[in-house]
Amino acid sequence: MIAPDMLDFLQVVEMLSNWEKINAVQRMQEYIMAHYREEITLQDLAKAAMYSPWHSLRAFSELMGKTPVEYLRMVRLSAAAKKLRDTSTSILDIALESAFGSHEGFTKAFSREFAITPQEYRKRAPPLRLFSYYPIRDYYKLFEGGKEVMSDMVVFTQVIERPKRKLILKRGIRAAEYFAYCEEVGCDVWGILESIKGALQESIGVWLPENMRVPGTSEYCQGVEVPVDFSGEIPDGFDIIDLPACKYMVFQSEPFEDEKFGEVISTVWNAVKRYNPKHFGWDWAPNDGPRFQLAPIGARGYIEGIPIREYKGEGGQNI
Repeated sequence: MIAPDMLDFLQVVEMLSNWEKINAVQRMQEYIMAHYREEITLQDLAKAAMYSPWHSLRAFSELMGKTPVEYLRMVRLSAAAKKLRDTSTSILDIALESAFGSHEGFTKAFSREFAITPQEYRKRAPPLRLFSYYPIRDYYKLFEGGKEVMSDMVVFTQVIERPKRKLILKRGIRAAEYFAYCEEVGCDVWGILESIKGALQESIGVWLPENMRVPGTSEYCQGVEVPVDFSGEIPDGFDIIDLPACKYMVFQSEPFEDEKFGEVISTVWNAVKRYNPKHFGWDWAPNDGPRFQLAPIGARGYIEGIPIREYKGEGGQNI
């Protein structure tokens, strides 16, 4: 029988070992993202991970659910798909820039991954399930719990105006936040949204007001805004809804270290709770549009937007 103090020690050892593995896989992810246009060997990844090649392969496959080769191929093909969609670069040049040795090899890999040839994709640009980078360390950080608000961080505000537009979105079931949403619909929705041609902005997470929900579907969803006259293809299982013109109060944190994104999100949420827009001539307008969040990126800070209207005093007059 193991003594309680020894059990605690073993749990600490296991926790540290897990984080050592997570950080090793994170280093391999970062190496792939920095060098995917080049030839990458398992030895290169092992050096980045500071593991043996065998342990590197095993750790990566265990945490990422795919081998480094499969992961690298998806990164390359998704980058190539965006070039096919957005540029006039020749398919051969895109193949070579993506570290494929030939037009034929690239076409075969692209067709196998996306069930469409590069030539056909360039013509129609239908929605695809593209790769979306998510640092493995950030994923596990969310499960640590006990995050404290970073009280010394500055949160900036500004008012923006959004015109009439549409939102292509994938609805969940009961989700009120990101991780519950991923459990319901999967974590690959973002990649599909990123593939939609003609998007007005980057993809967003949204909290839908009651008047924009369908009975039996979730408050939290992911989507991308497109013009009112959008006529492109809607991915299977996705909806498209009208969004009225709307003003937003946008909250943005200072830049932050990527691994602290959970703390930063909590800081912004805390700032929103304390903020009284009436002091500045505004009022919350939750039915005018969805509350939105952008992907937390350390270099720019975490960003959320909340619908607002001009505040009218007790007599109904603007103040």
